[in-house]
Amino acid sequence: MDRVIANLPVVTGPAWPGVSYFCTTRAGGVGVAPHDTLNLGRRAGDDPDTVTENRRRVRAAVPGEPLWLRQVHGSEVVDADVADLPDEPAVDASVTARPGRVLAIMVADCLPVVIADADGRVLGAAHAGWRGLAGGVLEHTLAAMRAKAPEATGWRAWVGPGIGPREFEVGQDVLDAFTADDPATRRFFEPRPGLSGKWLADLAGLADFRLRRAGVKEVSQSGMCTVSDPQRFFSYRRDKETGRMALLAWLDPV
Repeated sequence: MDRVIANLPVVTGPAWPGVSYFCTTRAGGVGVAPHDTLNLGRRAGDDPDTVTENRRRVRAAVPGEPLWLRQVHGSEVVDADVADLPDEPAVDASVTARPGRVLAIMVADCLPVVIADADGRVLGAAHAGWRGLAGGVLEHTLAAMRAKAPEATGWRAWVGPGIGPREFEVGQDVLDAFTADDPATRRFFEPRPGLSGKWLADLAGLADFRLRRAGVKEVSQSGMCTVSDPQRFFSYRRDKETGRMALLAWLDPV
C-alpha cells in the first residue's frame, strides 16, 4: 500500500504489532537523472553529497540511524545489536531484538524481505536476489532471529517490490541453482517461448516458497514490479545505471 512518511512517498504492507517498516520509492529526494531522485546507494555512481542528503531525509523518517549494509549477493547475516559493528558490514541481512534499532536493505530489482514474530520481539531484514535466495539468506535470517528470541512464535514476512515474473528472464545457471537441490522449485520457472535455455523466473514466488518451508506461516507480497513501473521504482535490469531504494524496518520503541 502507498503511504507518505516524513514527506517521502513509500510503500508498505500489513500492520504488525510492535513493528514498523516501509520501502522507499524513487521519489522524494534531490538526485538528477539517472539517479532521480531518492537514490540511497553510495555505490550506484551518484554524487556522494546527493546520497548523503537523501539518507538524511530517510533518517528523519525513522527512530534511529539505519544499519546500512554493503550487500554482496550472499547469505550471511549480521546481528545489529552487537557492539563495534563496522561501517556498512559486507552481508545481505541483519537482525535485531532492540526497539528502535533500524535495519536497512537496498534494492533495485532484488527483493527486500522483512520478517518478524507475532509479538514484535525480534526482527530481520534481508536482501534477496536470486543468488542470496538460492544460498539460503532467508533461512539464515530466520535462524538468527530464532537464536536471538527462542521463545518467539507466529512468524510473518513481507516481500517488498522487486522484479516481477514477466520481466525476470534467466538462464540455465539460475534454474540449476534452485532445482538441483530442490526439484519442487521447478514450478517457479516458465520456459521462454522461442528462446532455448531461457526461462521467466518468479523470484517472489520462490521467496514465498522458501519462507513457508522454513516455518513462516504468514507471507504477504507487495505484488509490485520494479522493472515495469519506471515512475515509481529504480530498476537495474531496466536501466543499468540507476539508484537504489531501501527497506527500513524497526521494532517500535516502548
